[in-house]
Amino acid sequence: MTIRAGLVGLGKIARDQHLPAIAKIDGIELVAVASRNAQGEGVNNYPDLGAMLAGESDLDAVILCQPPQVRYHAARQALLAGKHVFLEKPPGATVSEVEALTALAKAQGVTLYASWHSRYAAAVAQAKAWIAERKVERIDIQWREDVRHWHPGQPWIWEAGGFGVFDPGINALSILTEIVAEPITVLSAELEVPSNKQAPIGATLQMATASGAAIDTVFDWRQTGPQTWDIAVETDKGSLLLSEGGNTLRLDGEVQMKAPDEEYPVMYRRFVRLVADKAIDADTAPLRLVADAFLCGRHCPTAAFED
Repeated sequence: MTIRAGLVGLGKIARDQHLPAIAKIDGIELVAVASRNAQGEGVNNYPDLGAMLAGESDLDAVILCQPPQVRYHAARQALLAGKHVFLEKPPGATVSEVEALTALAKAQGVTLYASWHSRYAAAVAQAKAWIAERKVERIDIQWREDVRHWHPGQPWIWEAGGFGVFDPGINALSILTEIVAEPITVLSAELEVPSNKQAPIGATLQMATASGAAIDTVFDWRQTGPQTWDIAVETDKGSLLLSEGGNTLRLDGEVQMKAPDEEYPVMYRRFVRLVADKAIDADTAPLRLVADAFLCGRHCPTAAFED
Protein backbone atom coordinates (compact mmCIF):
# COMPACT_ATOMS: atom_id res chain seq x y z
CA MET A 1 0.00 0.00 0.00
CA THR A 2 1.23 3.50 -0.86
CA ILE A 3 0.48 6.22 1.68
CA ARG A 4 -1.43 9.12 0.14
CA ALA A 5 -0.08 12.16 1.97
CA GLY A 6 -0.92 15.82 2.19
CA LEU A 7 1.63 18.41 3.29
CA VAL A 8 0.73 21.56 5.24
CA GLY A 9 3.07 24.56 5.12
CA LEU A 10 5.02 24.76 1.86
CA GLY A 11 7.95 26.82 3.17
CA LYS A 12 11.74 26.48 3.07
CA ILE A 13 12.04 23.24 5.04
CA ALA A 14 9.30 21.59 2.99
CA ARG A 15 10.92 22.55 -0.32
CA ASP A 16 14.51 21.86 0.76
CA GLN A 17 13.94 18.56 2.55
CA HIS A 18 10.45 17.06 2.56
CA LEU A 19 9.59 17.23 -1.14
CA PRO A 20 12.90 15.71 -2.35
CA ALA A 21 12.75 12.99 0.33
CA ILE A 22 9.18 11.97 -0.53
CA ALA A 23 10.07 11.84 -4.21
CA LYS A 24 13.05 9.59 -3.47
CA ILE A 25 11.44 6.73 -1.55
CA ASP A 26 8.78 4.10 -2.10
CA GLY A 27 5.62 3.69 -0.05
CA ILE A 28 4.46 7.31 0.12
CA GLU A 29 3.06 9.72 -2.47
CA LEU A 30 2.38 13.43 -2.08
CA VAL A 31 -1.09 14.13 -3.48
CA ALA A 32 -2.00 17.48 -1.89
CA VAL A 33 -0.55 20.66 -0.40
CA ALA A 34 -2.19 23.16 1.92
CA SER A 35 -0.46 26.55 2.07
CA ARG A 36 -1.54 30.15 2.35
CA ASN A 37 1.21 31.55 0.15
CA ALA A 38 2.52 28.78 -2.10
CA GLN A 39 1.43 26.15 -4.62
CA GLY A 40 2.76 22.63 -4.97
CA GLU A 41 3.49 21.29 -8.44
CA GLY A 42 1.60 18.28 -9.76
CA VAL A 43 -0.66 18.00 -6.70
CA ASN A 44 -4.01 19.35 -5.55
CA ASN A 45 -3.64 22.66 -3.69
CA TYR A 46 -5.73 24.03 -0.83
CA PRO A 47 -5.65 27.20 1.28
CA ASP A 48 -5.63 25.36 4.60
CA LEU A 49 -5.77 21.96 6.30
CA GLY A 50 -9.55 21.99 6.72
CA ALA A 51 -10.09 22.47 3.00
CA MET A 52 -7.55 19.74 2.23
CA LEU A 53 -9.22 17.24 4.55
CA ALA A 54 -12.61 18.06 3.03
CA GLY A 55 -11.32 17.76 -0.54
CA GLU A 56 -9.21 14.60 -0.14
CA SER A 57 -11.45 11.93 1.34
CA ASP A 58 -8.93 9.14 0.71
CA LEU A 59 -5.94 10.93 2.27
CA ASP A 60 -3.97 8.61 4.58
CA ALA A 61 -1.49 10.96 6.25
CA VAL A 62 -0.78 14.60 6.95
CA ILE A 63 2.73 16.11 7.10
CA LEU A 64 2.90 19.27 9.20
CA CYS A 65 5.63 21.79 8.36
CA GLN A 66 4.11 25.00 9.76
CA PRO A 67 5.65 26.99 12.64
CA PRO A 68 5.47 25.21 16.02
CA GLN A 69 3.03 27.75 17.45
CA VAL A 70 0.19 26.40 15.29
CA ARG A 71 1.24 22.78 14.94
CA TYR A 72 -0.78 21.40 17.86
CA HIS A 73 -4.17 22.50 16.56
CA ALA A 74 -3.39 21.24 13.06
CA ALA A 75 -2.16 17.89 14.35
CA ARG A 76 -5.24 17.50 16.53
CA GLN A 77 -7.50 18.28 13.57
CA ALA A 78 -5.74 15.69 11.41
CA LEU A 79 -5.75 13.02 14.11
CA LEU A 80 -9.46 13.53 14.78
CA ALA A 81 -10.01 13.02 11.04
CA GLY A 82 -8.32 9.63 11.38
CA LYS A 83 -5.10 10.59 9.58
CA HIS A 84 -1.57 9.51 10.42
CA VAL A 85 0.55 12.56 11.32
CA PHE A 86 4.19 13.40 10.59
CA LEU A 87 5.45 16.33 12.70
CA GLU A 88 8.42 18.43 11.60
CA LYS A 89 10.62 19.25 14.58
CA PRO A 90 10.03 20.56 17.17
CA PRO A 91 6.85 18.48 17.44
CA GLY A 92 5.03 21.19 19.39
CA ALA A 93 5.46 24.45 21.24
CA THR A 94 5.22 22.67 24.61
CA VAL A 95 5.74 19.22 26.08
CA SER A 96 2.09 19.00 27.14
CA GLU A 97 0.97 19.53 23.54
CA VAL A 98 2.96 16.52 22.35
CA GLU A 99 1.72 14.39 25.24
CA ALA A 100 -1.88 15.29 24.42
CA LEU A 101 -1.34 14.45 20.74
CA THR A 102 0.22 11.11 21.67
CA ALA A 103 -2.80 10.20 23.79
CA LEU A 104 -5.15 11.22 20.97
CA ALA A 105 -3.22 9.21 18.36
CA LYS A 106 -3.44 6.13 20.59
CA ALA A 107 -7.19 6.64 21.02
CA GLN A 108 -7.64 7.04 17.25
CA GLY A 109 -5.46 4.07 16.38
CA VAL A 110 -3.20 6.06 14.06
CA THR A 111 0.49 6.94 13.81
CA LEU A 112 2.06 10.05 15.32
CA TYR A 113 5.70 10.65 14.39
CA ALA A 114 7.88 13.33 15.98
CA SER A 115 10.65 13.56 13.39
CA TRP A 116 13.89 14.42 15.18
CA HIS A 117 15.82 14.51 11.90
CA SER A 118 19.31 14.99 13.36
CA ARG A 119 19.06 11.62 15.10
CA TYR A 120 19.18 10.10 11.61
CA ALA A 121 22.45 11.76 10.64
CA ALA A 122 24.83 9.18 9.24
CA ALA A 123 27.24 8.80 12.18
CA VAL A 124 24.81 9.04 15.10
CA ALA A 125 24.09 5.30 15.41
CA GLN A 126 27.79 4.42 15.40
CA ALA A 127 28.49 7.13 17.99
CA LYS A 128 25.72 5.76 20.21
CA ALA A 129 27.14 2.24 20.06
CA TRP A 130 30.68 3.48 20.85
CA ILE A 131 29.53 5.51 23.86
CA ALA A 132 27.44 2.62 25.22
CA GLU A 133 30.67 0.70 26.01
CA ARG A 134 32.34 3.57 27.86
CA LYS A 135 31.92 5.91 30.81
CA VAL A 136 31.15 9.46 29.73
CA GLU A 137 33.27 12.03 31.58
CA ARG A 138 32.45 15.27 29.77
CA ILE A 139 30.48 16.55 26.77
CA ASP A 140 30.93 19.84 24.93
CA ILE A 141 28.36 21.02 22.36
CA GLN A 142 28.97 23.91 19.96
CA TRP A 143 25.99 24.65 17.68
CA ARG A 144 26.61 27.92 15.85
CA GLU A 145 24.97 29.04 12.62
CA ASP A 146 23.74 32.07 10.68
CA VAL A 147 20.04 32.75 11.22
CA ARG A 148 19.93 35.01 8.17
CA HIS A 149 20.91 32.09 5.96
CA TRP A 150 18.66 29.40 7.45
CA HIS A 151 15.55 31.42 8.31
CA PRO A 152 15.17 34.27 5.81
CA GLY A 153 11.85 36.10 6.10
CA GLN A 154 10.56 33.94 8.95
CA PRO A 155 9.47 36.27 11.77
CA TRP A 156 7.74 33.44 13.67
CA ILE A 157 11.09 32.16 14.96
CA TRP A 158 11.47 35.32 17.06
CA GLU A 159 7.96 35.22 18.52
CA ALA A 160 6.79 33.49 21.69
CA GLY A 161 6.74 29.75 21.00
CA GLY A 162 9.11 30.13 18.05
CA PHE A 163 12.11 28.80 20.00
CA GLY A 164 14.67 31.31 18.69
CA VAL A 165 18.14 29.75 18.68
CA PHE A 166 16.67 26.58 20.16
CA ASP A 167 15.07 25.87 16.76
CA PRO A 168 18.47 24.62 15.53
CA GLY A 169 19.76 23.96 19.04
CA ILE A 170 17.12 21.32 19.68
CA ASN A 171 18.76 19.30 16.90
CA ALA A 172 21.88 19.02 19.06
CA LEU A 173 19.73 18.05 22.04
CA SER A 174 17.99 15.39 19.97
CA ILE A 175 21.37 13.83 19.16
CA LEU A 176 22.52 14.17 22.77
CA THR A 177 19.47 12.38 24.17
CA GLU A 178 19.90 9.65 21.55
CA ILE A 179 23.60 8.85 22.07
CA VAL A 180 23.65 9.16 25.89
CA ALA A 181 21.56 6.51 27.65
CA GLU A 182 21.39 8.31 31.00
CA PRO A 183 18.84 10.98 31.93
CA ILE A 184 20.13 14.52 31.45
CA THR A 185 19.38 17.48 33.72
CA VAL A 186 19.59 21.21 32.97
CA LEU A 187 21.47 22.87 35.85
CA SER A 188 21.54 26.46 34.62
CA ALA A 189 21.09 28.49 31.46
CA GLU A 190 21.74 31.99 30.13
CA LEU A 191 19.52 33.16 27.29
CA GLU A 192 20.51 36.17 25.17
CA VAL A 193 17.35 37.88 23.95
CA PRO A 194 17.64 40.85 21.55
CA SER A 195 15.80 43.94 22.74
CA ASN A 196 13.50 43.82 19.68
CA LYS A 197 12.74 40.07 19.81
CA GLN A 198 10.87 37.64 22.06
CA ALA A 199 13.14 34.62 21.65
CA PRO A 200 16.86 34.09 22.25
CA ILE A 201 19.58 34.57 19.66
CA GLY A 202 22.12 32.82 21.87
CA ALA A 203 22.03 30.37 24.78
CA THR A 204 24.58 28.79 27.12
CA LEU A 205 23.46 25.72 29.05
CA GLN A 206 25.14 23.81 31.84
CA MET A 207 23.76 20.29 32.07
CA ALA A 208 24.79 16.97 33.56
CA THR A 209 24.16 13.27 33.12
CA ALA A 210 22.62 11.34 36.00
CA SER A 211 26.07 9.98 36.88
CA GLY A 212 27.52 13.50 37.05
CA ALA A 213 29.29 14.05 33.73
CA ALA A 214 29.28 17.75 32.85
CA ILE A 215 27.66 18.90 29.60
CA ASP A 216 28.51 22.42 28.42
CA THR A 217 26.44 23.73 25.53
CA VAL A 218 26.65 26.89 23.42
CA PHE A 219 24.00 27.79 20.86
CA ASP A 220 24.57 30.91 18.74
CA TRP A 221 22.71 32.29 15.73
CA ARG A 222 25.27 34.95 14.77
CA GLN A 223 27.99 32.87 13.14
CA THR A 224 28.89 33.74 9.57
CA GLY A 225 31.08 31.74 7.23
CA PRO A 226 31.42 28.00 7.91
CA GLN A 227 28.75 26.72 10.28
CA THR A 228 29.56 24.73 13.43
CA TRP A 229 27.52 21.71 14.54
CA ASP A 230 29.82 19.76 16.88
CA ILE A 231 29.34 17.38 19.81
CA ALA A 232 32.56 16.33 21.57
CA VAL A 233 32.48 13.48 24.10
CA GLU A 234 35.32 12.59 26.47
CA THR A 235 35.17 9.11 28.00
CA ASP A 236 37.36 6.83 30.11
CA LYS A 237 38.43 5.08 26.91
CA GLY A 238 39.00 7.84 24.41
CA SER A 239 37.31 10.78 22.75
CA LEU A 240 34.59 11.17 20.14
CA LEU A 241 33.66 14.09 17.92
CA LEU A 242 30.44 14.26 15.95
CA SER A 243 30.63 17.14 13.49
CA GLU A 244 28.69 18.46 10.48
CA GLY A 245 25.46 17.87 12.39
CA GLY A 246 26.23 14.20 13.02
CA ASN A 247 27.38 13.18 9.54
CA THR A 248 31.10 13.00 10.39
CA LEU A 249 32.56 10.89 13.21
CA ARG A 250 36.06 11.12 14.63
CA LEU A 251 37.42 8.77 17.30
CA ASP A 252 40.57 9.99 19.06
CA GLY A 253 41.01 12.48 16.22
CA GLU A 254 40.78 9.97 13.38
CA VAL A 255 37.91 10.15 10.89
CA GLN A 256 35.82 6.97 11.07
CA MET A 257 32.86 8.05 8.95
CA LYS A 258 31.98 10.94 6.68
CA ALA A 259 28.72 10.66 4.78
CA PRO A 260 26.27 12.94 2.95
CA ASP A 261 23.07 14.19 4.55
CA GLU A 262 20.30 11.61 4.07
CA GLU A 263 18.27 12.33 7.21
CA TYR A 264 14.90 13.03 5.62
CA PRO A 265 14.76 10.02 3.28
CA VAL A 266 15.62 7.80 6.27
CA MET A 267 12.85 9.43 8.30
CA TYR A 268 10.27 8.91 5.60
CA ARG A 269 11.19 5.24 5.34
CA ARG A 270 10.62 5.01 9.09
CA PHE A 271 7.30 6.83 8.77
CA VAL A 272 6.14 4.30 6.16
CA ARG A 273 6.97 1.47 8.57
CA LEU A 274 5.26 3.20 11.49
CA VAL A 275 2.09 3.71 9.47
CA ALA A 276 2.09 0.06 8.43
CA ASP A 277 2.19 -0.88 12.12
CA LYS A 278 -0.04 2.01 13.29
CA ALA A 279 2.76 2.75 15.77
CA ILE A 280 3.71 5.95 17.60
CA ASP A 281 7.17 7.53 17.87
CA ALA A 282 6.86 10.82 19.74
CA ASP A 283 9.80 11.25 22.13
CA THR A 284 9.73 14.50 24.13
CA ALA A 285 13.22 14.32 25.70
CA PRO A 286 14.82 17.09 23.57
CA LEU A 287 11.78 19.33 24.04
CA ARG A 288 11.90 18.85 27.83
CA LEU A 289 15.48 20.11 27.95
CA VAL A 290 14.49 23.26 26.04
CA ALA A 291 11.53 23.78 28.37
CA ASP A 292 13.82 23.39 31.39
CA ALA A 293 16.28 25.90 29.92
CA PHE A 294 13.53 28.48 29.53
CA LEU A 295 12.19 27.72 33.01
CA CYS A 296 15.48 28.01 34.89
CA GLY A 297 17.35 30.29 32.48
CA ARG A 298 18.58 33.78 33.27
CA HIS A 299 17.49 36.17 30.53
CA CYS A 300 20.30 38.44 29.39
CA PRO A 301 19.07 41.33 27.22
CA THR A 302 21.31 42.06 24.25
CA ALA A 303 21.38 44.54 21.40
CA ALA A 304 18.60 44.67 18.82
CA PHE A 305 19.03 42.28 15.89
CA GLU A 306 17.89 43.06 12.37
CA ASP A 307 17.36 39.86 10.41
